[in-house]
Amino acid sequence: MSTGLQILIAVLIAVLVTAAIVGLIVWKAAISYRIKTYEAKVGSAQERADEILRDAQIQAKKTAETTKKEALLAAKEEALKTKNEFDREMKERRAEVQRYEKRVTTKEENLDRKMESLEKKESRMNSKEQELDRKLAEVSASYEKQVQVLEQISGLTSDKAKEYLLETVKNDVKHETAVMIRELESAAKEEADKRAKELVINAIQRCAADHVAEATISVVQLPNDEMKGRIIGREGRNIRTIETLTGIDLIIDDTPEAVILSGFDPIRREVARIALEKLVVDGRIHPARIEEMVEKAKKEVDNIIREEGEAAVLKTGVHAIHPELVRLLGKMKYRTSYGQNALKHSVEVSLLSGLLAGEMGADVRLAKRAGLLHDIGKSVDHEVEGTHVQLGVELCKKYKESPIVLNAVESHHGDVEFRSLIACIVQAADTISAARPGARRETLDTYTNRLKQLEDIANSFKGVEKSFAIQAGREVRVMVIPEQVSDDDMVLMARELSKKIEAELEYPGQIKINMIRESRVADYAK
Repeated sequence: MSTGLQILIAVLIAVLVTAAIVGLIVWKAAISYRIKTYEAKVGSAQERADEILRDAQIQAKKTAETTKKEALLAAKEEALKTKNEFDREMKERRAEVQRYEKRVTTKEENLDRKMESLEKKESRMNSKEQELDRKLAEVSASYEKQVQVLEQISGLTSDKAKEYLLETVKNDVKHETAVMIRELESAAKEEADKRAKELVINAIQRCAADHVAEATISVVQLPNDEMKGRIIGREGRNIRTIETLTGIDLIIDDTPEAVILSGFDPIRREVARIALEKLVVDGRIHPARIEEMVEKAKKEVDNIIREEGEAAVLKTGVHAIHPELVRLLGKMKYRTSYGQNALKHSVEVSLLSGLLAGEMGADVRLAKRAGLLHDIGKSVDHEVEGTHVQLGVELCKKYKESPIVLNAVESHHGDVEFRSLIACIVQAADTISAARPGARRETLDTYTNRLKQLEDIANSFKGVEKSFAIQAGREVRVMVIPEQVSDDDMVLMARELSKKIEAELEYPGQIKINMIRESRVADYAK
């Protein structure tokens, strides 16, 4: 490389270095200028902020002083207002106290005047009492003189005169009492009979229940008399099997094409009847087949019992009854009382109870429930010791029936007192259902004993000549001795006789008491 070129390069380098140094110095100077400018602006801003802060403090101080003055002014105004109200209230109370003081003063003055008046009256009363005592003494003396004069005139002592007056008054009162009783009873009976007949007739007309008379035997028809031998079986094994499995006696006699089933348990008798009819239709009669048919008949009877119970509940509209009570109701289909079907009777009593309760404004649903369950004990009384009333109460308690239903069950025969209107309604409905013509059959011994007891009760009264029970025991005619029993006595005797019959005799429906007093006088013209 030549020396000139080196010198040129060195010069260029020197120029470049110098330019860089100059540029650096200029840049640094510019930076320093900008920093100073910024510092000046910051100082100015700080001064402005300090000035604003001072102004704000001065303004806040002024505002605080203004608020303080306003608060003090408001407090003074409130205090003044409170003071004024207090003064006004104190003035009102002072005025009220003054009014009370005036009233008390007035009352004291009135009391003083009344005390003076009472003292004057008391003094006058004392003087009047003395005067009255004196006059009473005079009256007593005059009375004794008059009694002596009357005894001398009448020839009777005062005791005998009293007895005579008492006897006269007694007879008059007795006559008036009998007349009053006759009038009251006539009016009451007329109104009660009218109302009762309306209720009963309306209930009966709106209730139509079938009556089924059951007996202790059932008859099974046979297609021919040859079937009797097949039922008996070889050496009687078939008939023994049927009687053993069902507990029912089979009577095979000369009755053409018929077999009689005899037994006191209606459910067993129904099982035997159904089983025998199935065997007759099937034609295969032997011990194994008999056992099979008896089991089928038992299941069929159980289904019938359940369906009958559900039908009774559905017909009466009684709901929420325990399933076991429903089953026991179904068993009553095969239970009778004096020839009247127990289930039909219970359904009828339930419907009648509901109708009567509706007429009288009682709970219809509860009356129907009590009427349906009133004889529930009859479903088990041939299996368990006790009356059907006791058993019915126990069953209802067991299955959580209400106290009203329990009382209706235990009181429908008068064993306990009624504790509700529902119990009275159930007893009336039970009597209506039992006493309806054709509903029940009564044995001859029971019938004659009831008539004899009715006549004996009537004959037990003094002055009765003879009595007759007529109209199947629904009426008793009593002939009295006219010399011993007056018309007034007859009215009282009829009432006492009715009460005695109600207390001592059990009977369906009601008994009419007809008292007859007859006087006859005979004479002959010669």
